Amino acid sequence: MRRPNTHVTFVGHATLLLEQEGVQILTDPILRNRILFLRRQRPLPFSIDAFDNVDAVLISHLHYDHLDLPSLRLLGLQRRLIVPAGVAPWLCRLGFSQVEELRVGETTTIGSITVTATPALHANNRHRFGPHIDSCLGYLMQGSQSIYFAGDTDLFAEMASITTSLDLALLPVWGWGPTLGAGHMDPMRAAQALQLLNPRYAIPIHWGTLRPIRLGRVPPSFLVLPPQRFAALAAELAPSVTVEIVPPAGAWTLPG
Repeated sequence: MRRPNTHVTFVGHATLLLEQEGVQILTDPILRNRILFLRRQRPLPFSIDAFDNVDAVLISHLHYDHLDLPSLRLLGLQRRLIVPAGVAPWLCRLGFSQVEELRVGETTTIGSITVTATPALHANNRHRFGPHIDSCLGYLMQGSQSIYFAGDTDLFAEMASITTSLDLALLPVWGWGPTLGAGHMDPMRAAQALQLLNPRYAIPIHWGTLRPIRLGRVPPSFLVLPPQRFAALAAELAPSVTVEIVPPAGAWTLPG
């Protein structure tokens, strides 16, 4: 039997709208044009109405470019949020009413989709005096097709045991500035991750969307080159994986 295809919209940065089997899942929503000292390279091309049918939101960690409170409020205080352990009390105090915590290895369901929290190697604090979580997360979504959303992470050996059959890996390949700190994958480490994950397809994320306000109007190379470099390295290190470069605001359908 042919598997129902998954439709992927790369909203930008780590925000993706995933549609499978009648279920819509939104990851790390950034639905504004400016966050602190960062602004979108181009204005968000979607109205908030585009997310009216989202069944659940997955939050990987607390950093401002992944958990943006105004964006979550735009989605509605009653929207279902799935978050790392330690976040729910804080979000509930802020008025969000459907907050579910997961620890690494725990699962929940969204319609017919099983969601499992996976490890992530990344700093887990929001700021010095802000909320703190047990650990950052990625998420494995399994329905008729399996999708791994890495969130924000560096390479770690346990990626090899996330699943034995993966259709699509959504992997960060950069960030929002000219350099990367600890806890991030660059194109090389993301390509090495493909050797551990062995998906059928991969889409690079966490690139080309946000930039510091102080930069000029000319798009710097770090906004455009990382996915190309990732694709070239993937072809060398993991030739069985098909890399699809989906631009911010672009969409793609995962073949059955």
